Amino acid sequence: MYRRFWLSIVWLFLIPLYYSVTLTSATIPGNATKSLWKISKQKIKFVIDEFTNTKIPSEAKNLSGQELIDYINTHQTLWKAGMNKFNSYSDHVKYGLLGVYNMKQMMDENKNLQPIQQDISYIPESFDARKRWPECASLKNIRDQSSCGSCWAIAAVEAMSDRICIMSKGKLQVTLSADDLISCCKTCGFGCYGGMPMAAWKYWASNGIVTGSNYTNHAGCRPYPFPPCEHHNNKTHYEPCKHDLYPTPKCNRKCDKNYPKSYKADKYYGKKVYYVDNDVESIQKEIMAMGPVEASFNVYSDFLQYTGGIYKHVAGSMGGGHAVKLLGWGIDQGVPYWLAANSWNTDWGEDGYFRIIRGIDECGIESGIIAGIPKRTTKSEFHEINKFPIE
Repeated sequence: MYRRFWLSIVWLFLIPLYYSVTLTSATIPGNATKSLWKISKQKIKFVIDEFTNTKIPSEAKNLSGQELIDYINTHQTLWKAGMNKFNSYSDHVKYGLLGVYNMKQMMDENKNLQPIQQDISYIPESFDARKRWPECASLKNIRDQSSCGSCWAIAAVEAMSDRICIMSKGKLQVTLSADDLISCCKTCGFGCYGGMPMAAWKYWASNGIVTGSNYTNHAGCRPYPFPPCEHHNNKTHYEPCKHDLYPTPKCNRKCDKNYPKSYKADKYYGKKVYYVDNDVESIQKEIMAMGPVEASFNVYSDFLQYTGGIYKHVAGSMGGGHAVKLLGWGIDQGVPYWLAANSWNTDWGEDGYFRIIRGIDECGIESGIIAGIPKRTTKSEFHEINKFPIE
């Protein structure tokens, strides 16, 4: 209570300062922009301090079912939890969707990286890659991993597809195949039973990945082999998920018979892959300059109950590592967040997306960021994109 009192005093000081800078922005736009950015960062820091190092009571770690949902909804107001069909599934299947291996190794590797420096001097309060590059259809695509622990592969090919489109100014509208990655990358892990995100990006650079849409569209060289299903809610758009994990498909280095290209000719390659430094500004600059990234984080059982809002771990036990696509950020009622695309279809969360608190490395979300640069096949195919104006 004492801390919140001083927080309110600080806000009373910052609000008039914020508007005084805003009023002078017409006469000194450069200085005003920088001042506004600094003030915004100060406000965010005060909010973040409220959520840093919060302790989860021991009794809350073992909650499940309706007790877990009630606890979440009564002990915080950032996000809402709800009952879902997945509560009746076994832990083997429920947590089988969380297919990221070696989360700790990823975080350790990230500590020793040499970060890529993006030449961006101003970071806006909010950013959404879908609005920045509306010509790229892949940015709006929410996939469904079905009953397969392929999140590590899906998040990777989503970000790769986005970056190919962005670098080609919308000329190359491709959907890279998650099936090609989970079935043919032998160094990536165990396919439907989990894998390593960085290995997926390295495979893109060394072996290339063919195209392939989701199961429903059945387009491209190697479409996804598993149908969408209802994961974590009581909606009825899809059939219930099967109560076991699918086996990893066999690697088939041939395109579907009706696809016009050969498997080899359909390959897209990465030029360079890398970890992004695990601080907020580096991640923001990477997304602004190059497009969405793949993020991995630790998932607790409360995340499975998410229906909307800004997620922060409140209760429940550890489930496993999960990979998603990070495509933007914003602030809602003073709370900073990341915008992420999940792979549990559009019925889950906020139409397939979710928001997670930004700036405190919540569940490790800022410690395992991976990205890469597509390899051009012709001199005119791609353009330099590391200096974009902010719209």
